[in-house]
Amino acid sequence: MEIEILSTSGKNIGKVKITDASQISDIKKSVSKIKPALYPERQSIKLEIKGKSLKDSDNAKDLGLKNGSKLYIKDLGPQIGWSTVFMAEYAGPLFVYLIFYARPNLIYGITSSQPISQVVEVAAYCWSFHYAKRIFETIFVHRFSHATMPIMNLFKNCTYYWGFTAFVAYFVNHPLYTSPSTVQFYIGLATFIFCELGNLSIHIALRNLRPPGTKVRRIPVATINPFTYLFNFVSCPNYSYEVGSWIGFTLMTSSLPAGLFTLAGLYQMAVWALGKHKNYKKEFSDYPKNRKAIIPFLL
Repeated sequence: MEIEILSTSGKNIGKVKITDASQISDIKKSVSKIKPALYPERQSIKLEIKGKSLKDSDNAKDLGLKNGSKLYIKDLGPQIGWSTVFMAEYAGPLFVYLIFYARPNLIYGITSSQPISQVVEVAAYCWSFHYAKRIFETIFVHRFSHATMPIMNLFKNCTYYWGFTAFVAYFVNHPLYTSPSTVQFYIGLATFIFCELGNLSIHIALRNLRPPGTKVRRIPVATINPFTYLFNFVSCPNYSYEVGSWIGFTLMTSSLPAGLFTLAGLYQMAVWALGKHKNYKKEFSDYPKNRKAIIPFLL
């Protein structure tokens, strides 16, 4: 049987042959043969112009498609691989921060004979470790449910991460920077290390939840790793630990720019967490009712 493919603007793209067993992923491949510029990752296929995007695994029979049916395609625009975006996002902050740590005269305009303080030195180690860990996770840990994302996200995300890095690094590494008390420094450092280990533990647990090469979705639960017990209270403990890491960094450095970076991150991750929490509850009828999205008992 044949179905008609139209753009969401109503423009006719062509017809493709399908069977009851054909999946949306197969239809995308057929469309790309008609119009090569619309490669599969660039397509969002819908039953209605303003309808919900269909999953690649949806098949024609379950969707009720028959001879003469119509499907609508939204062009998502040029795409880029998730791993490429993440590498650019995270490699930038790693190098940008270290440029300020080196205190070049070009940036500060003054020459300081004063040695770098312990807080400044440890802060550079912590910042570098965080983004080196993110690069490591991108290569060896994360399993992405989607292969690509809009290319414009690369510029938006890099502007956010690189810009905030320069903002925080300028003040923490400034020759006139004043360190906080020893007690505050160690409390902040301990918080940072604890949350970084927790964040890594959650990412590993989420990776093990999805078999390689699949898009299987399951309810995330705690494992024997005590860091994962936070799954008993929130849907996105990786975001909880991430925010905790930056709270620790802010305490450790007593830096207002770091605090603003933490607040910006909390806001964005809360938006993501609330969306994922809502999807979990919608997708799984037996999803734990006592869980919050990102902050235990509150949000």
